[in-house]
Order: sequence, then C-alpha cells, then structure tokens
Amino acid sequence: MADLQERRIKDSQMRAKINQRLVETGERERLKELLRTRLVECGWRDQLKSICKDVVKQKGLEHITVDDLVAEITPKGRALVPDNVKKELLQRIRTFLAQQSNI
Repeated sequence: MADLQERRIKDSQMRAKINQRLVETGERERLKELLRTRLVECGWRDQLKSICKDVVKQKGLEHITVDDLVAEITPKGRALVPDNVKKELLQRIRTFLAQQSNI
C-alpha cells in the first residue's frame, strides 16, 4: 500500500515537472493551438456545439447552468476527439520529452 502511494506521489511530481517545462518553453501553448486547429479541422467543435444546443433544448435554458452543461458535455467531448488527433498530440509530447534530457 505504501509503495502504491509513493508511486502516485512520484507520478504526480513528474507530471508537475513536465508541465512546468512545457510552460517554460512555450510548448504547452503550441500544443494547445495545434489541438484547437485539429479539432476545428475535423469538425469536433461543430459536433460539440450541436450537442450543447440539444442539451439546452432538452433541459430548457432556465433550468441549466453553465456548470451543468460543462459537466454533461465534457465526457462526450472527450470521447469525440478523433484517435488520430490524440496520437498526433501524444507523439509531439513524446518528441518534446525526448529532447528534454534533464526532466
């Protein structure tokens, strides 16, 4: 049990370190822009917009908050991201990490 907790702490520290390096180098913003571009290109944004409209129509504008809408569409939005977009982003992150030898 202690080993699992230690591993989680180490994983968390490593993620924080990687994120810090992504921010410091500006790579995080470049990755975010790439993601935005790819999602627009593949129609993901339009799909999600349509889903939002449907949810608002179903529940009624007076009976839904932005937080409710976000909570409902987030899992759907993640599921709709095409695999090729995920793979491209992951490959870019791996390439970045390979170039950062001191993380």
